[in-house]
Amino acid sequence: MAASSTLNARNLERLGAPALAELLIEVSTGHGAIKRRLRLALADATGPGEIATQVRKRLATIARARSNLDWRQLRALIADLATQHAAITGPLATADPVAAHDLLWDFLKLADRVFERTDDSAGKLIELFRAATADIARLAQAADVPPATLADRAFDALTGPNRGQYDALVAALAAPLGADGLALLNTRIAAWAVATPHPDDPDMAGGSIARVATRRAAVARIVGERIADATGDVDAYIAQQPDRTRAQPMVATAIAGRLLKAGRAEAAMAAINAADTSRIAYVPPEYDSVRLAILEALGRHDDAQAFRWDRFAAALHAGHLRDHLRRLPDFDDFEAEQRALTLVEAYPDAHAALAFLVAWPAYDRAARMVMARPKSLDGDRYEVLADAADLLDAAHPLAATLLRRTMIDFTLRTARAARYGHAGRHLRECAAADARIADYGALPDHATYVAALHRTHERKTGFWQAAAV
Repeated sequence: MAASSTLNARNLERLGAPALAELLIEVSTGHGAIKRRLRLALADATGPGEIATQVRKRLATIARARSNLDWRQLRALIADLATQHAAITGPLATADPVAAHDLLWDFLKLADRVFERTDDSAGKLIELFRAATADIARLAQAADVPPATLADRAFDALTGPNRGQYDALVAALAAPLGADGLALLNTRIAAWAVATPHPDDPDMAGGSIARVATRRAAVARIVGERIADATGDVDAYIAQQPDRTRAQPMVATAIAGRLLKAGRAEAAMAAINAADTSRIAYVPPEYDSVRLAILEALGRHDDAQAFRWDRFAAALHAGHLRDHLRRLPDFDDFEAEQRALTLVEAYPDAHAALAFLVAWPAYDRAARMVMARPKSLDGDRYEVLADAADLLDAAHPLAATLLRRTMIDFTLRTARAARYGHAGRHLRECAAADARIADYGALPDHATYVAALHRTHERKTGFWQAAAV
């Protein structure tokens, strides 16, 4: 049984309402967040009208604020906004969905003001606003908002300031808008995009007509794409893409993926074949998966296998190699794997090859490559070399030692004092591996290596102190 002084609901009930009320007044003094929670609780007991009044007042206060927020203040603001969001979508939505729906739109408008005052690098703030966007559809249906009215609300939101809170708005509203509402929204957006802005239009603040026209065209294209996706109209999506952009890998991949999903595999292949992939750095990761899915849908399984191998060979893509091997007959997969790993050992980028081999894993081959290509290793690539050394240490201590020496030599040669601690640890690890190395071959043994370091870098005391720990 819990002690009578334990803080829990049952024990607090014994204090009685008057004592609890006095205690709450005392603990809330100087704590705005607690006071706001208490006001909302009182408003809930009073009725939906009072909840709406309290939330509206708080949103107006947040909207008026102008001071910049540090991370602590941002955390408090996020908690405050979460409380208001919960009040809107909880008790108010249950009692008065129309009022809750209206207030949630006001809540979303706060994003522009709030993002002007703080840095949301962690993404917590936009997460909260996007959650509110998802609730709009549920409240619109609960409030029985006419599609035309909802289209107007969506139009105002999508053509106004947008900090990312409306990115999923069209998808969220697709069901309550219906075909007629989506068509109305599309028509209004298209007309807005080509209309000449009035000098008093907010869009004109700090911008020329040409700049406003460019922004509007971009917004209209994005909204048009989302409406097309919401209605499953692939051709409408394609129509939003200017001819000059359809050869861009990202655009071609997006078009091809939608055509494939619609069951139009031949058209999807034509779309993805139009992509200019000559600059491999600009090819999106989805390109490979979409092309492979198209080839498989067309029954071109041999071509798909060849593509997997080619992409593996070009970029050491482990996923493509595993998929390639999985589709081979028994015994053929082993031979193909060995051929692939031989290719990796000779890959021009030694660091990419080493990372692949230890991740596969193929430790014997990784160690052999290290010993065969020491001059290809860059001691500055510690993110690859350090992990590889740790993985190779047990079975291949000489290769692990060579990797650690490479990092030590780079650190001392370039006087990277910030890395002396790591370099010292690497030297201690080399000492620990020394007893397990029977033959250093062409490399100097540990004692000889350390003596050479002393001669060349004796005055780098930070390193020697770390090495002696």
